[in-house]
Amino acid sequence: MVRKSLLSVFLMILLGTGLASAQASRTWVSGVGDDANPCSRTAPCKTFAGAISKTAAGGEIDALDPAGYGAVTITKAITIDGGGGQVASVLVAGTNGIVVQAGPSDVVILRNLRINGIGTGINGIRFLSGKDLNVENCYIFGFTTNGVDVALNQATAASVHVLSSVIKNVGGVGIRATNTVTPAVQVGVDNTAVILDSTGIQAAQHSHITVNRSVIENATTDGAQANDAATSDAIMTIDHTDLSFNGHAVTAATGSSVSVADSKLAFSGTCAFNNAGGIMGTFQTNRIVGVGNCGATTPLGQQ
Repeated sequence: MVRKSLLSVFLMILLGTGLASAQASRTWVSGVGDDANPCSRTAPCKTFAGAISKTAAGGEIDALDPAGYGAVTITKAITIDGGGGQVASVLVAGTNGIVVQAGPSDVVILRNLRINGIGTGINGIRFLSGKDLNVENCYIFGFTTNGVDVALNQATAASVHVLSSVIKNVGGVGIRATNTVTPAVQVGVDNTAVILDSTGIQAAQHSHITVNRSVIENATTDGAQANDAATSDAIMTIDHTDLSFNGHAVTAATGSSVSVADSKLAFSGTCAFNNAGGIMGTFQTNRIVGVGNCGATTPLGQQ
């Protein structure tokens, strides 16, 4: 009986060691791969979901060739890189493309991906928990709700960076951020185009968003909007950005603060600066074409 118990313990240790060693710091996917493979370069997996269980925390999944690699839920620190000069895509219908539900110290990087909702997908990228989400050189389009949906409920600090990306043709908000509790999530958007959405970029409850060197166009309601009537903790700063052909260029709703500098607000349907109960600040270095302000703006001085 003792020998059987010892044998069982020994087998469990061997099994645990085998599972741990099966996780590599770098894994690979290919359109002609197989998820039964070890996800090595010579024996790649077929999907991101198949590769992620074989990739160690903090590791990286790389795409070898153009293909569709499927939806994935990320629960640990990881990098997924579609590679430059090819089409590594996530194509989904009726569901989310990529869901990030990681730990409070986990950093997730999504790079060089096309995420296609084909008109029925829900959210392109949904960030539910984690320390830092990076969306780099990604093309997100065809979703019914949001392109990048930051929907946190965590009391630890979190940040998001959307860099050199395109979010287009989304039924809801191109980039939306909220946290139901403090601290506010910090979001940086740089060199990114947000086009043909209902709202381009929205800072909601407990969120602070910085937009720089970007394009926000053809939003049916607001190009950029800050709105947090519940806790008065929505802050947005916009710099060197083109906001053209939107319903309103920029809206500061109740409980929010928006400041704009060195930007173009052109041919809005109704208002350039739309003060809807919040604080609307301008550094007076903006160019307004087509329509004027709706409500008072607060001039901000140069220093």
